[in-house]
Amino acid sequence: MSSSSSSSWRPAVAAEVILSCKANALRSETRGMLEEKEKTSSGPRRRWLVDVAQWRPSPAQFQAAATLLPPHDRRAIARFVREDDRKRALVSRLLQYSLIHHALGIPLHQIRINRTLEGKPYLQNKNASFPSFNFNTSHQGDYVGIASEPMCLVGLDIVCISNPQRETALEFISSFTSYLTDHEWNCIVSSGTPDEMLNEFCRYWCLKEAFVKAIGAGVGFGLQRLEFHHVNWTNISLCIDGEEARKWRFWLFKLDAMHLASIAKGHREDATDSFKRTFPDVVVQEEELNTAVEIPEEAFTFWSVEQLIQLQD
Repeated sequence: MSSSSSSSWRPAVAAEVILSCKANALRSETRGMLEEKEKTSSGPRRRWLVDVAQWRPSPAQFQAAATLLPPHDRRAIARFVREDDRKRALVSRLLQYSLIHHALGIPLHQIRINRTLEGKPYLQNKNASFPSFNFNTSHQGDYVGIASEPMCLVGLDIVCISNPQRETALEFISSFTSYLTDHEWNCIVSSGTPDEMLNEFCRYWCLKEAFVKAIGAGVGFGLQRLEFHHVNWTNISLCIDGEEARKWRFWLFKLDAMHLASIAKGHREDATDSFKRTFPDVVVQEEELNTAVEIPEEAFTFWSVEQLIQLQD
């Protein structure tokens, strides 16, 4: 999508669109949370989540929040038919602009988010301090999230675990066998009850999606090429086409009883060609990349939609 379509937009004043809350108190609380988080952040490294089930805007409130975004983003949101899908799309974009604004200090109206040929969002603005900055978003079920890294690639995926309505758990999982290796399939079917099998499948699926999103690949990437190994879902490792991917690390999170999230981190050399072209031609030391990949993951920071709006003030 061309960035020229957003060249003249200006975000609405946040105080005009706060959704039935005490604006000054919320602004103070939000900035306090942000400052506390930034004390322990490694540059523009963020892990943010929003529980969209807690946001029930009126049509006017939804439109007011949407005015914070550039016109081309508002048009993209309007194309969704279902209200829940429009809400997730809106919050996903609010997360992107809010994070970039506060992590990199770029004025909102100057932020340019574009997409690769495969559809991966990336920051078009060049940043001398963090030339390898990249981010990834995900949304499913009740949650919308974003993860960003200043140096290594990062992928985020969220999965909502829900029982199939018209088939058994095994029948549902069987429809995905072409995306799983024999090892993964055997681990799933031997994991126990139907609910346990469904949970096991979702863990593998979540990890596969996080990796594919991190490298910027599209729907054509063969997920069966990826095989995950783990020790009780810790020390997670990946083999690609049978070869261990030593420069990648993975983490799984249980957000609640029905939602999982995964983080994938790895080296830029594994990115798709179109995604690689979004990075400037700078030399990144191998040791620095390894250090970034090995940084342990911590808990996500939760935000409300109202707080996201205040972050844009």
